[in-house]
Amino acid sequence: MPDCPTPPVTPFDQLLAEVRACRVCADRLPQGPRPVLRAQPSCRLLIIGQAPGSKVHETGIPWDDESGRRLRDWLALAPPQFYDDRQIAIIPTGLCYPGRDAKGGDRPPRPECAPLWHPLLLPHLKNLGLTLLVGGYAHQQALGARAAGGVSVVVRRWRDFLPEFLVLPHPSWRTRHWQTANPWFDQELLPEARRLIAGLGLT
Repeated sequence: MPDCPTPPVTPFDQLLAEVRACRVCADRLPQGPRPVLRAQPSCRLLIIGQAPGSKVHETGIPWDDESGRRLRDWLALAPPQFYDDRQIAIIPTGLCYPGRDAKGGDRPPRPECAPLWHPLLLPHLKNLGLTLLVGGYAHQQALGARAAGGVSVVVRRWRDFLPEFLVLPHPSWRTRHWQTANPWFDQELLPEARRLIAGLGLT
């Protein structure tokens, strides 16, 4: 039986390999570098979050934690859809786990990361129909001055950023109280998010 031909390595494959080998912040990452991202030029949806947490650092699977389960529930996406990198790109503002701060929470994404890699990665995603900005760091990175006022203010103005961006809070356990106090999020924003994603034609 003839051997199956090996698929050619594309420039984007080479770029992903370079990103995953990045060691720029190695001396500032308590658990060492492990860039976590998924993407292909065919993607229709891009999810930009903040930075991997400790569990994601261990598994190398983006959003492989309770926050990821809440995000998939918000978007009505099953894991096989969510992790299909032919359709959904996942590129956070910080690609490596930044470690813990003095209060026990995660540190902010490393500031070197998005300016270094996003300008090289994002131009390859020419088929995007929507970009989700999840959490304040993603809002600030993508929206700049338009993200003034904090997460609650930005998310309440979610219609202002369509059709290119849909803004969401970070789906951590801390968001539960905020979500209860802001019923419009479940009544208006999430149904629109699911409608927009359904309109992308993901399979």
